[in-house]
Amino acid sequence: MNRSHAAELDRVPAPALVIVAVLSVQLGAAVAKSLFDDLTPTGVVALRLVFGGLALGLLFRPRIRNRPRGELRLAVVFGLVLVSMNLCFFQALDRIPLGIAVTLEFIGPLGVALIGSRRSSDFLWVAMAASGIALLAPGIGEGLDAAGAAFALAAGVLWGAYILLGVRVGKAFAGPTGLVLAMGVGACVALPLGVASAGSSLLEPVLLAAGFGVAVLSSAVPWSLELEALRRLPTQVFGVLMSLEPAIGALVGFVVLGERLGIRAVTAIALVVAASAGAARGARTAPAPPDV
Repeated sequence: MNRSHAAELDRVPAPALVIVAVLSVQLGAAVAKSLFDDLTPTGVVALRLVFGGLALGLLFRPRIRNRPRGELRLAVVFGLVLVSMNLCFFQALDRIPLGIAVTLEFIGPLGVALIGSRRSSDFLWVAMAASGIALLAPGIGEGLDAAGAAFALAAGVLWGAYILLGVRVGKAFAGPTGLVLAMGVGACVALPLGVASAGSSLLEPVLLAAGFGVAVLSSAVPWSLELEALRRLPTQVFGVLMSLEPAIGALVGFVVLGERLGIRAVTAIALVVAASAGAARGARTAPAPPDV
């Protein structure tokens, strides 16, 4: 980021940066879902990770030579978790509304925020989140696709693993090097799967451009904005703002994709958002967003 862009961001309130970052991620997911008929969910994941990995690699040029094998293995595991998380979430997105997919996936960062907690108030957040998930349960298998819900929950578990691994990667590598290596690993895994799934459609210029747009909206833009926001915000405040993601996902799903949610689903989303915000306020670190 050059100095002029940094100066412009300095004039934007930090909370607004987080909201725009979350909105960008959800817009990227909405655009991705609109491409599923032409590219398949796996094909979109491949383009997202390939373009995202290339952009980060060219920008930061990580050095692999002479790095300990243990660090490289950690980056590989991080990359495998990253690509698995993306594949599960996009399979969920193909089957259930965006807002519900993000809500179910949010069990990951919520669980991480509550791990090791000894505060009695955290039992309230657990109960609130569980109530939200329980509200969605009656619709699973009827109006709500069971496989889609399972994929979203699996993505949530992987998101939790991604956050915990991200802490170790951040300590092992300086700057974004570990993330760049993980993106490269994820791209190498996703590309052959995408080719097998989407075939020659991956080479169509219009779809390639759309895939690049998904990568920019889901990775480059939010990642830059979040780094700037974290520089100026307490991690607890950042976590609370990130907790709005399920609600913003539902709003984007309605406006962009025309996905309407009933009162039960809206109430479930509100409960999970409230639980995540409450847990984030007391957490030592803010949950990391899945914006890569």
